[in-house]
Amino acid sequence: MLQAFLTFINQNQLFQPNDRLLLTVSGGRDSVVLVYLCQQADFDFGMAHCNFQLRGQESEGDADFVRQLATRCGVPFYEERFDTAHFATQNGLSTQMAARDLRYAWFEKIRATHQYDWILTAHHQNDVLETILLNLTRGSNWAGLQGILPKNGRVLRPLLFATQDDIASFATQAQLTWREDSSNQTDYYHRNLLRHQVVPVLQQINPKVVGAVAETAARMAAVVRIWQENLAQTTQQITTQEGNKLHISYELLGNFSEPVERLAGLLRPFGFTFGQVQQIWAARHGQAGKVFLSASHVLLKDRSVFVLTEKSTPPATEEMLLQSHEQSWTLPHCTIIRTDLPPNISVVFEKNSDFLYVDAALLRFPLVLCRWQMGDWFCPLGMGGKHKKVSDFLIDQKMPLTAKNEVWVLKSDGQVVWVVGFRADERFKINDSTKNSVKFIKT
Repeated sequence: MLQAFLTFINQNQLFQPNDRLLLTVSGGRDSVVLVYLCQQADFDFGMAHCNFQLRGQESEGDADFVRQLATRCGVPFYEERFDTAHFATQNGLSTQMAARDLRYAWFEKIRATHQYDWILTAHHQNDVLETILLNLTRGSNWAGLQGILPKNGRVLRPLLFATQDDIASFATQAQLTWREDSSNQTDYYHRNLLRHQVVPVLQQINPKVVGAVAETAARMAAVVRIWQENLAQTTQQITTQEGNKLHISYELLGNFSEPVERLAGLLRPFGFTFGQVQQIWAARHGQAGKVFLSASHVLLKDRSVFVLTEKSTPPATEEMLLQSHEQSWTLPHCTIIRTDLPPNISVVFEKNSDFLYVDAALLRFPLVLCRWQMGDWFCPLGMGGKHKKVSDFLIDQKMPLTAKNEVWVLKSDGQVVWVVGFRADERFKINDSTKNSVKFIKT
């Protein structure tokens, strides 16, 4: 088995012989075999053990066993105790998911703190089969049919070449000792239920089902890599980044095969489920403004694109006052600075500008800076004094709906002086009779 172990590591380029390895050791047969093989290969490793405190004295016995094993091997030993049941209740997780989150977070902490290159677990081909079956029963995308990958970030699984029977036979021949986990004999956990009740039935159909599914999983991993490359090319063609917004053209996406699946792949990293993606795609021909939410992001159906943004907390202050003696405002995305100008300054007006020149005599303090609201209107510079609703003006600017919420207006005595960064009001501009003027700059 040692030669097969080394061959699998080399073929999958898991690590280099001189890398430092952190072995995750429960004390069970699989992890003890992993320790034995790494010792026989003369790898540089340490051992980490999690005590989840779920089986009373049995858990304490496991910790003692692994501690003694590390001593016999002459390698560093790390141990952590978790109140797993409390963590699961507090976070609304199953016990198994809570234990998984706790251990991997701690393993990574130990790896980084003690400068190990990789984290090694003792997963084997039976674990691959069970994982795929679990994913299928829950409903899975194509990525879930990979099962367990040999390399996932800093986590390596160098025993994926072997079945449970292979490992059991080797452990017996090598006269290794290990700890038996009594919870593995029950059907309380879903994985155990599959292991005891479903896998034996599948083995009646095909005695080599474990290896067959492992081979299929490896091929599926290759298909996923091809798919991800294709998705990256699609994403490049149908998306544009504008500031913190990702624009997704559903018209361009419609030219590709399986647009829903492609959109699902694109949106999956942002927390959107496949069911949501189906709804998003169905809404593409509907009225603009429909919003879809994930835990971290907002997707808005705009006039020709989907607009994806990260959720943000709106500013606590929606209205700011500028007294006559004050010189600036600080907004969420910019600063507005006021400068008093000398008389008879020569000004070249621009319709769209980050600058505003105002006749000082026409201003009534305190000035108000706020987000525009429905019903706001002004007389856009260059339109000869004609009224226009701010909402209509923003439509003319072809502004995405999400960006509209970030538009501010400057008001004097209730009248809009400036749609900030877009257009000044004709009524407040400097003219031949202006004696003193004020300049506002959006920075």
